[in-house]
This record gives sequence, structure tokens and C-alpha cells, in this order.
Amino acid sequence: MSSLAVTPSASTSPNYFQARFGVDYALVTRCLAAALSAGGDFAELYFESVTSSSIGIDEGIVKSASQGHSMGCGVRVLSGERTGYSYTDSLEEERLIHAAKTAALIASGPAKQQVVPFVETQVHDLYPVIGLDAEIREKLALVQRADKAARAYDLRITQVRAGFNDEVRHILIAASDGTWASDTQPLSRFSVSVIAKGADGVTTRGSGGGGGRVKLDYYTTERTPEHFAQQAARQAILQMDAVAAPAGEMEVVLGPGWPGVLIHEAVGHGLEADFNRKKQSAFAGLMGQRVATDKVTVVDNGTIANRRGSLNVDDEGTPTRNNVLIEKGILRQYMRDKLSAKVMGLQSTGSGRRESYACVPMPRMTNTYMLAGEDDPADILRSVKRGLYAVNFSGGSVDITNGKFVFAASEAYLIEDGKVTAPVKGAMLIGDGATALKHVSMVGHDLALDEGIGTCGKRGQGVPVGVGMPTVKLDKVTVGGTGN
Repeated sequence: MSSLAVTPSASTSPNYFQARFGVDYALVTRCLAAALSAGGDFAELYFESVTSSSIGIDEGIVKSASQGHSMGCGVRVLSGERTGYSYTDSLEEERLIHAAKTAALIASGPAKQQVVPFVETQVHDLYPVIGLDAEIREKLALVQRADKAARAYDLRITQVRAGFNDEVRHILIAASDGTWASDTQPLSRFSVSVIAKGADGVTTRGSGGGGGRVKLDYYTTERTPEHFAQQAARQAILQMDAVAAPAGEMEVVLGPGWPGVLIHEAVGHGLEADFNRKKQSAFAGLMGQRVATDKVTVVDNGTIANRRGSLNVDDEGTPTRNNVLIEKGILRQYMRDKLSAKVMGLQSTGSGRRESYACVPMPRMTNTYMLAGEDDPADILRSVKRGLYAVNFSGGSVDITNGKFVFAASEAYLIEDGKVTAPVKGAMLIGDGATALKHVSMVGHDLALDEGIGTCGKRGQGVPVGVGMPTVKLDKVTVGGTGN
């Protein structure tokens, strides 16, 4: 990878923060020196400026419309495994120096580390550099199209909510180890939710949506408002004829795409390095060991163009990678940020992420999914005598320490004698990630990623992520339901 050394006489080309706020090499160097003044091992500045807009309609009426801007800088100091963190919403030098000295309080002693000459990180080019230039009325027109399409799908659709949110995030990361990395990150999401009401008065719900790091024309050419609206309406109407889900241990087939959220929650979090170096994960100490059948390969890939979970560079200034976590059933690596990498004596995997400048970075997922196999999805379904076909999930919970999960299926069907039959309601998948992976017997060739709706929560921080998987058969899973 090529790089460019940054010195006072040969600085990088003017970046967003230098051009707008005068944040140059000299200012950053002074702030880092202040952060190390009490003897820390490492110091880092994370500059952020976010411009955002949102619009939402409910029952055809505009209920919310907003535009905003926020900016600030987070200062982190590491002393051994201890972290000092402070932040400010002002980029004035006095405030930055104060934040740096506050973060420095984690250490005690004279300054011992020098700021290494910066090297500009050569980052990926995974998404367009755009601004929020579109008129709010253009976005409103898209949302109104979704409202109209959902209502037109079926007369039983009685309530519709639709919304559009977008932002452009500028970041600059500078650290005492010579890191100097910047990026401009667009992100948008379209969402639709509906309520349907039958003649018997019973109501059902459906939702749809998607997006990514894309331009506005994505929603007129690739994934239209009508697509998301029909997705939500179909789900709600389908539930009207659903029967009670069966209960007990049975074969389960997971559909392609969004069901990969089960991999994200039940497996992905357990493979984040902070949980493992602290021995808090069910996967701690299992590096190089078999944790799944040889059908299973799981990756965390932050380098897919335009995806919601992708990043040119992580929030510590490290370019993202395609990290193979589990390879043919063998645990190969954990997702690491700089701190975890230092403690483990390894390199960062480009997995350091944070919600904003007010948050400390930690190991997080980007786009996490199971790779395609060789089985025909139709053959997978035909192989099931009696079981459940789970196509979509609405939510769930996981205990990282033991991998135990509970997931609610928002769209699922019975499989009887190899055929998909009646839709079911109230289906819950219950188990633990490590055991579930050992029951994977067939993996389809139809890998799909989700539409671009995921937000991952960890320790109070939410970050955009992607999930995915092909059609997968689990030979044995406990299903919670009220039917027979």
C-alpha cells in the first residue's frame, strides 16, 4: 500500500476540516502532544462533521421534516489497557487542548511518547462523494409514492407510515502512531411500515425498507418506493391467513438475505475481540478449533461497494478488510480494533467503530454473512419432512457469554413433505449460536445480502451494518410456538 508522509513543510492536500475549520497538521500535533503530556502510550483525535435530513409521513400527512448539522472531536488516550476519553463539540484550539488534557488524566507521569510523523492512509473508494443537495420536496415525493403504493396493494391496508433519512459524515482521524486518515461517508435509508385490518377486526403489521451509501437516484432506479411499500404490505396481508406456529425441536430452513441477522447476533458478536480477550464470549479460546460444520464459512466484509455496513476506512483510520472469521467450520480470527490488536499482539482487522465523536471505538461488525454453498435451494426444502421455513425476522436477543438466542420470525411457513405450505405466526427460534452452527447440513448457492436496514447496538452505541446468508438448513432447532 502506498503512503504519503506528512510533515510541516509537506502536508496532505487540504481536507474538509482544514478547509472549513483550520484543522491542520500543526494544530493536530499540539493536541496530540497535550494528550500524551501525562505519559500515555497512544493518543488519537477523531474529528467528525455530520449533515443530516429526515422526512416522515403518517396517514398521508407530513408529520416530521428536519435538517441538522453536528460536529465535534473525540480525544482518546491509552495507557496500557486503560482508556481515557474526552470530547468537545467545538473545534477551537482551546477546547481541543482542554479535551486532550482531560483524556490524558488516565495516565500518570511525565510525557514519554512522541507524536510520530503522519502518514496519510490510502483508503478504499467504495461509495460516491455526495452532498445533501436534493430539495426536501424531492424526498417528500418519494415518500408519498410509497404511501400511495402501500394503500393500493390491498384495501385492507388501513395505516401507512413512510420515511426517508440521509446524512453525509466527514471524518478525520489523526493519531500519535502516525495515522492520518479522512473520509466522506454518505448514508441513506427508506422505511415503510403498515397496518392491515381484516373483516374480523384482527390487525397485522408489515414493514419494508432499505438503502445504503448511495445517491438519491438509487431510489428511482434500483429500489423504488413502490418496492419497499409492496414489501411491507405483502407481509401484513400474508399474516392474515397465518396459522399458529408449531412448537418443539424440528428442522428449520432459513431463507436468503435478512435471516443472516441470526449469524450477526448469535455468532458475530461472539467473534468481536474485546469479548474474547476478556473471556466473555462463548467462542473465547477456540481459535483454530472446529465451531461449525464444514459447510459454514462466515466473513465480515467492510469492502463491498455502496453497502450500508461498508467503510473506506474504520473509525480508527485503518482501511476495512474482508475478514474470514470461520472457514469451513474452523474459527480463524476475531474482529479487532487497535486496542484489542495491541493486547493480542496482532494487527487491527479494520473493525474499530464508534457511533459518533462522543463515543469510544470498539470492535464492531460491518457486513457479516455466510458464504454460498453448493446446494440447490429447492433441494434443501425438498429434504425436509416436517419443519419451518423462516424467511424474515423482526427481532431477537442474544447472551454473548453463552451464545443463547431467541429470534422472532416475522415471515415463516410450514414445510410439509418437502413443500412450503401455510404461513405461520408467532414462531420463535430458540438456541445458541455455537450449537446451531454444528447443525448446518445444507447451504444453498443463493447468497443474498439484506436490503440495507440494519443498525447494530453494542454498549449503547448504534452503527449501520449489513447481514446476509444463502438458504441454509439446520437439522435441529427449538421452535417456540402455540400450534401443534
